[in-house]
Amino acid sequence: MRVVLQRSLCANVKVDGKVTGQIDKGYVLLVGLTHEDTEEDVRYVAEKVANLRLFEDEEGKMNRSIFEEGGSILSISQFTLYGDTRKGRRPSFSEAAKPDVAKPLWDLFNEELRKLNLQVETGVFGAMMDVSLTNDGPVTLIVESK
Repeated sequence: MRVVLQRSLCANVKVDGKVTGQIDKGYVLLVGLTHEDTEEDVRYVAEKVANLRLFEDEEGKMNRSIFEEGGSILSISQFTLYGDTRKGRRPSFSEAAKPDVAKPLWDLFNEELRKLNLQVETGVFGAMMDVSLTNDGPVTLIVESK
């Protein structure tokens, strides 16, 4: 499992021109799953994301969690995170989980974040989405299960 986390001041996702998810301060998560991922991977990454300290304290150090900041999460499924560009000009997506595997794991990931008392908004699995965000910092990290 691979998640690109971007700390944001505000963000939204639209499908066919309609907003399906919107947050103020928090994280935008681009979530990629591979065919080897398990529920254990999903729970590990959810816990890791929820407890990272990426917001500044009074001294300007990244020492506050999303809980302390009162932030929200916008979660977007992103199979292209497993695109392999080592050969040729067109990426191979053979490492990305098929939709029948990826969707239940992405749904579980979002539910695990909610169980941790985070507000989670989402895109639409498998849809063409327009994602807008104001990156805060910028702070961008990759969180992986393996």
